[in-house]
Amino acid sequence: MKVERTRFDNHDGVEVRTAEFSLIAVADCGPRIAFLGRTGGANLLLWEPGKYTRGDWDLRGGHRVWSTTPLADECENTYRPDNQPCELRIEKGKCTLLGAEDPISRTRRGFSVEPMNDNLFKIDNFIVNTSDMLCAGGVWALTCTLPTAGCRYAVPVGDGSSWDTFTMVFFRQWAGHGAHSFEDGQIRVGKDQVTIEPAGLENKRMLQAHKGIIAMSDAQNDLTFGKKTVYDRNARYPLGANLAFYVGTDNFMVEMETMGPERTLKPGEELHHVEWWSLTDGAKPLQSARESEALFV
Repeated sequence: MKVERTRFDNHDGVEVRTAEFSLIAVADCGPRIAFLGRTGGANLLLWEPGKYTRGDWDLRGGHRVWSTTPLADECENTYRPDNQPCELRIEKGKCTLLGAEDPISRTRRGFSVEPMNDNLFKIDNFIVNTSDMLCAGGVWALTCTLPTAGCRYAVPVGDGSSWDTFTMVFFRQWAGHGAHSFEDGQIRVGKDQVTIEPAGLENKRMLQAHKGIIAMSDAQNDLTFGKKTVYDRNARYPLGANLAFYVGTDNFMVEMETMGPERTLKPGEELHHVEWWSLTDGAKPLQSARESEALFV
């Protein structure tokens, strides 16, 4: 396993490489994880700088860290200040990228990447309160994947107890966007998981997912990618949900999102939200929650 500086798409960055897989993060904006896949192979992530913008903010794609705000989770401070360069630190066996300070909220966002074995990466997403005042919120980790023909996504739901429920939030309209319909053939709720087969119709859902797993099966690239995080049922999450997905118009991307608990940060404190990323050869069917969970056994 190697962690070393590199160049990607004319950006300075760092590559974290195992025997088979590669993850590349860029440091002169964001920070962003810009590439994920087999070393020298296709990128599982959307990466299109300059194509999808909101004012000065550039989606770019890849993986990013946002902050949630209690009672207004996607507000204007969510987007700043992604266009500025980051600090990059390479330590033994891992790297950390820390974004610029937000001049209004006085926070900084970043992540560290550490390969755990040939198929598993630890992504520690975090926010730092750099002001001398309090701030409140949570860590929101968003990964823009590029769905190819036959891609399938799955979210295991329920806790398996004798009193088993889960919550799903449907977005009818948001920030000039709108969902195709609640009755959307792309999205199926089964016995123990929600399955998404993107068909190019814009839709967005948030879910309470006790297992904390969202997975992607990519038949074209013969790979399965999964993200997992810990869910605390006694914590406060945005709209009561710890996972979300967004299907973009014409399948330009599918976002795999996880949210951490919201907390109050005193000056100098950090809030961390850890994800484990699994990459395995073969496009798993993901027909049941057990298959998604098996990615992390």
